[in-house]
Amino acid sequence: MPSNRLVEKEKVATYASVLFYSVFESGGRDAVLRVRDEIEQVVRIIRGNATLIEALCSLAYSPEQRNTMARETFTECVSEFRDMLALMAERREMDLLAQVEPVFVDVLQEKLHVTVVDVVTVVALDNHLRDIIIKKAASELGTEIVLRERIDKSILGGILMSANGKRIDASVFTQIENARTLLKKSSDGGES
Repeated sequence: MPSNRLVEKEKVATYASVLFYSVFESGGRDAVLRVRDEIEQVVRIIRGNATLIEALCSLAYSPEQRNTMARETFTECVSEFRDMLALMAERREMDLLAQVEPVFVDVLQEKLHVTVVDVVTVVALDNHLRDIIIKKAASELGTEIVLRERIDKSILGGILMSANGKRIDASVFTQIENARTLLKKSSDGGES
């Protein structure tokens, strides 16, 4: 008999795979990439809202009520993803969503031969810099690259890039923090 972890792993793989194929069939690559972003957003929402996750998993509500609650909460999501969320809520399996996210990304990358690179800057990338990042990432990763760009003034300058669980942090904020740490160490008894 399989262990609970194996059963859970199979459920996660099934959710990710069925979601990928249903979204791809109905909306193609762009819809799959949109769902990738939506999964990340929903995971962030659920992690930040204990009341919501409690309600979506509560025995105080019937499976049908949890299904409806999920559908009404996530109305803006791609319909196939919303259906999956409703099913997960109905089955009290919303806690699996954070595990579904990386498996979905793996399926996306394998089936579409594409890597999504998240890029964070203070200002919007111009076409020249965008092309440089895409070419460099494509040569390093050996796949087609899709950039997901985001602006975040808190990094002060520079760039943050992440893909496949790896992160490159060349932000001014991090450089200042590193310098501050180094200076603090030297003033706390380090060499002068």
